[in-house]
Amino acid sequence: MRWLPRSLFSRMVLILLSGLVVAQLLSFAIHWQERGQLMLRTSGMRSAQRIADIVKLLDPLAPAERARIAAVIDSPALRISITQPPLAAAQGVDDKAEQAARFTALLRRFLPDEWPLVVNVTSAPPPWALARGGPGAGPMAGPGTMGGPGKMYGAMGPAGAPGGISFVVQARLRDGTLVTFDSRPPLDTTGWPYRLFLSLGVLLVAVVAITLVAVRWVTRPLKTLAEAADTLGADIDRPPLDENGPLEVSRAARAFNTMQQRLATFIRDRTRVLAAMSHDLKTPITRLRLRAELLDDAQLQAKFIGDLEEMESMVGATLDFMRGLESREPAQPLDIMAMLESLQEDAQELGGKVAIEGGAQRPYHGHPQALKRCLANLIGNAVQYGKAATIRVTDTADRLQIFIRDEGPGIPESELERVFEPFHRLEASRSRDTGGTGLGLSIARNVARAHGGDIVLRNVPEGGLEAMLTLPRRG
Repeated sequence: MRWLPRSLFSRMVLILLSGLVVAQLLSFAIHWQERGQLMLRTSGMRSAQRIADIVKLLDPLAPAERARIAAVIDSPALRISITQPPLAAAQGVDDKAEQAARFTALLRRFLPDEWPLVVNVTSAPPPWALARGGPGAGPMAGPGTMGGPGKMYGAMGPAGAPGGISFVVQARLRDGTLVTFDSRPPLDTTGWPYRLFLSLGVLLVAVVAITLVAVRWVTRPLKTLAEAADTLGADIDRPPLDENGPLEVSRAARAFNTMQQRLATFIRDRTRVLAAMSHDLKTPITRLRLRAELLDDAQLQAKFIGDLEEMESMVGATLDFMRGLESREPAQPLDIMAMLESLQEDAQELGGKVAIEGGAQRPYHGHPQALKRCLANLIGNAVQYGKAATIRVTDTADRLQIFIRDEGPGIPESELERVFEPFHRLEASRSRDTGGTGLGLSIARNVARAHGGDIVLRNVPEGGLEAMLTLPRRG
């Protein structure tokens, strides 16, 4: 999927955080629903108990005393009136009727059947609950009402409860007086749970931080393993990986170290064998040269000496190739432009044409003799087979590129990679006049890859062959 992040760290973080967010949302939805139901039940229980207590308080009082007490205990959350006409019982089977039935059941837990009750649920408070009146007739100014309960009630508004519901309860006292209550859930049952949001936010931030640390801790060994595998080609003798950590990580590190050790042993053994063979060939070649000097036939002597010189050239190139594989030359800052100018002068002294364009912005950290051999081989090929060489240098923050272009006919597309194989030449013969030993490009590519770079050949549409040497800048 294109929208998925590419790194394992980003994918694990995305999966964990997505699951966490979904879990938080589901938990909040469940909590919100249960909280609303619990708060309504708790609020309804308190309201029912308060109404029952007021009914029991007003029942034995005289009418005048009853009106005075009603005015005193009247509040915005519970309106009281003793002058309202009888209410009709709730009809139907809608949500309001069910709410009225539940509230009636709550009231009956505190009020016996000797006090008849009528409970209605409305979407807005009745007019008498918002109007001002005399004692016991509706909202009355009293202690703590901030200028009258009607004003405070109006500021609170019918939207102060879920759905703006209002429980209107009418109880008949023993002397027949009707006491009407308008009860609304308090504001704290309907407001947003900011403390819950804060706790969930703190939990989310903490879990995100822990997730980032945990995922980074888990994926760091993989990153280290990838970096080690990436640099293995440049330095087969790099320090082994740390084999500590979880079981899977330690097993992977141990397997990588074992592979590195086996590769290093194989390369060293092969290099020593080939280097020893090439070195030992020098002795019989020297003896053959001395014997060829004793030949009387000048033409035959010239052929023998030519063959021996070609063999010496092949042996020398092979030794250079082996030295390139096992070079222990220390890396140091190099002036690439000075190196190229030196090689330009060397080529011009032999009659070659070499031009340099562009320049390096700063020194390159590499192995001087190996890089010089690499560039000399590329420039030598361009001058020998392409008549002239044009060197173009481009330098950026992350890599140094050197393009070496000749003016020759180019090579077939199928041979652009094969020419890097050791001893592979385009010519069918082994004549020194046509193709050399076939190790120059192999040595150059080995040097480039030992620095973490590479060499690529391409035919230029305008004519000629171009070798692109790419050297990464580290740090």
